[in-house]
Amino acid sequence: MNHLLTLAALTLAASAQAADAPPLFGLQQMTPETALVAAQAALAHCRKAGHQVAVAVVDRGGLVQVLLRDRFAGAHTLDIAPRKAWTAASFRMSTTALAADTQAGKPMSGIRQSQQVMAIGGGQVIEAAGAVVGAIGVSGAAGGEADDACALAGVKAATELIELHD
Repeated sequence: MNHLLTLAALTLAASAQAADAPPLFGLQQMTPETALVAAQAALAHCRKAGHQVAVAVVDRGGLVQVLLRDRFAGAHTLDIAPRKAWTAASFRMSTTALAADTQAGKPMSGIRQSQQVMAIGGGQVIEAAGAVVGAIGVSGAAGGEADDACALAGVKAATELIELHD
């Protein structure tokens, strides 16, 4: 009986807290123009390094805002870049970090079974004012480290633009 009273008291307390919370909240979203700046910066960084890539920028929910493919980037890059960006946005972490956290035998290894997850380097989160506003994915450079370097150039460009207008 004491357990039922405790449960009832906790339920009432939680309901009271929920009633005090505002019914709506606002989110910061990148404009398509900001997403394009990030994608172009990543593409330029990769070109300078001699890589032909695809770059995808997604909003905080993982929906594609911009997708660019360089002239000679492989056909597969159009599928992989958005998946890297989606993965980074969804898990709120870089795909390189997710790859390390989801290795076989680790508690989160099952995440790799999701069809959309791309746990390899090249996906980076874009943050502003302490919140995730999107992510960028790069595919086609010479490995995950090179993809990450290009993605980070895109993150830097987007972050600088956002901070400029704060």
